[in-house]
Amino acid sequence: MEIVTPYIVGLTGGIACGKSTVAALFSEHQIPVIDADEIAQQLVLPGEMPYQSIVNHFGKAILTDSATINRSKLRQLIFNHPAERLWLEQLLHPLIRERMLYDSQNLKTPYCLQVIPLLVETLPHPELDRILIVDVSRKTQIKRLQDRDQNDPELIERILRSQASRTSRLKHADDIIKNEGDLNHLKKQVENLHLQYLQKAKLKDQSHEKS
Repeated sequence: MEIVTPYIVGLTGGIACGKSTVAALFSEHQIPVIDADEIAQQLVLPGEMPYQSIVNHFGKAILTDSATINRSKLRQLIFNHPAERLWLEQLLHPLIRERMLYDSQNLKTPYCLQVIPLLVETLPHPELDRILIVDVSRKTQIKRLQDRDQNDPELIERILRSQASRTSRLKHADDIIKNEGDLNHLKKQVENLHLQYLQKAKLKDQSHEKS
C-alpha cells in the first residue's frame, strides 16, 4: 500500500508567541494538528523507551511521588546546564520527528500542521512543504512568560537565549502571523493562510498525479 503524506505546514515561533492559539484556530478549519510538545510528553511517560534513559541519566530526584517525570524540575535543570539540554534533545528529537511523520501519513485532509517549537534550531526539515512563523516582539514574549509561568527574569533570559533569535527565525519563514493584536485579527490571518494552503495542497496533488 502506498503511503500518502499530505501537504505539511511547519508551525513555529519563540516561546510564548502564541503557537498553541494559532494551531487551535487552524484546527477549527478541521485541519489536523500534530504537536511536537505533546509527543514529547508522551515519550517521557513510564513505559516509553526514553523514560528509563532519562531517569538513569538525571537520577530519581527528577521524579514525582507517582514516579512520573517532573517536567518543571527537568526544565529548570536543563536550562541551567546547556550540556544536559543537548543530551536530552539528542535523545528525544529523532523519536519526535519519526512519530510526527508517522502521524502525518495517510491523513484524509489536504494539509496538516506540525507544531515544532525548535523547528529553526533543528533544520533542515525536508518533510515540510512550508514554514509558518508566529511572531511577537521580545518585550511581548518576556511579559507573557512572566504572566503565564511566573518565571524569574534570569530563567526567562536563559530560555530565550537557548532558542533561535527572532531575526534568525524570520529568515526561514515562508509565512508570518503577527500576534500582537486581538483574537479577531489573529483569526483573519489564519483564515487567509488556510485558503492559501488549500490551494497549495491542491497544486501539490496535481503535480504528483502528473509525475
